[in-house]
This record gives sequence, C-alpha cells and structure tokens, in this order.
Amino acid sequence: MPTDPSTRALSGQRSVARKLALQALYRWQLNECPWQDLIQEFHDAQDMPRADREYFRELVEGVWRAREALDADLASWADRGPALLDPIEHAILLLGVFELRHRPDVPYRVAISEAVTLAKRFGATDGHKYVNAVLDRAARALRPDEH
Repeated sequence: MPTDPSTRALSGQRSVARKLALQALYRWQLNECPWQDLIQEFHDAQDMPRADREYFRELVEGVWRAREALDADLASWADRGPALLDPIEHAILLLGVFELRHRPDVPYRVAISEAVTLAKRFGATDGHKYVNAVLDRAARALRPDEH
C-alpha cells in the first residue's frame, strides 16, 4: 500500500476510474457505440467525482481503439475465445491486458490485483480466479523482466 498520501489518493482515484471503465466497457459490449459516447454517458456517473477522469478516458478510449489486438492477445492466453467469455470478465480482461501492454508505469501486480478486485465485486463466483490466471499468463509474456 502506498504510504504517500498523494500516491494513495491517486491510487484510489484510479481504482474508481477502472470500475467506471469496466461499467462503460460492459455497456459497450451490450450495445456498441463510439468511445466518445461512453465518455459522455459516464460523465455524470455517481462515482465520477471520485475518479481520475483522465485515466477513465484513457482506459475506455485505449481499450476501444485496441480491442481487436487485445482480443487477439486474450485468445492466446485464455482457454476460450473472447466471444465465449462472460461480458464482465471480458471487459475486466481487456482492461487488465490494456494496462499490462500500454501502461508500463502501472506495475503488473497492481494491474492484476485491480482486475481481480473488480472480478470479485462484479464477476461470477469464481471468475476472479480465471481473471487472475489469464492476466498472470499475460504478465509473463508482456513483462518478463518485471514478472
């Protein structure tokens, strides 16, 4: 746990941003739309004042833009294709792989831990175990020097 109060605050704001990004990406899977519509739709979300808005935007836009490459990555680390994944777990995995691939400033343990926390809160009963296993494989491939 970060000890610097400003680091703790940023960490908390990013956690809220990840949660909102998960909700936006879940919504997008049910009804596809441009990423800008998702940003606008979640602009006034109840938790948005506590979120890192810029990080929320980066996650949603980044996953939306890289979705095909992220799904190709997921297909190589998961035991089933992305289309067969539960939509919540799919969105969590997209976020986790995005952070592992595109956000080297986020330690791999943080990316995995945040994803597992989201899966425990929003996913199926044992979905967090699956998310953990897939993202661990992803971290070994994407961050071999850090893992």
